[in-house]
Amino acid sequence: MSNPEIRKLLAKLREAVRAAQLDAETRALVRELESDIHNLLDSNTTEVEAASVLNRARALEANFETEHPIAVRILSEVIESLARMGI
Repeated sequence: MSNPEIRKLLAKLREAVRAAQLDAETRALVRELESDIHNLLDSNTTEVEAASVLNRARALEANFETEHPIAVRILSEVIESLARMGI
């Protein structure tokens, strides 16, 4: 999956989060993760930095699992796409 496709998924995630009933802390975590993923796509990062972003994405995915199925589906696609890119 290409950077533009991941960016489209991130936009979908942003919309799903906006529509969901999330607390301020969770919304902040999503914004931070989205920013970090954009930074991964725009620059050369170390494997450690990329792994850290993926680990946080997976933790957020687990947090969404039961209450936000649309957001978790989109976040899962983002994670899989980044993994296929070798990030």
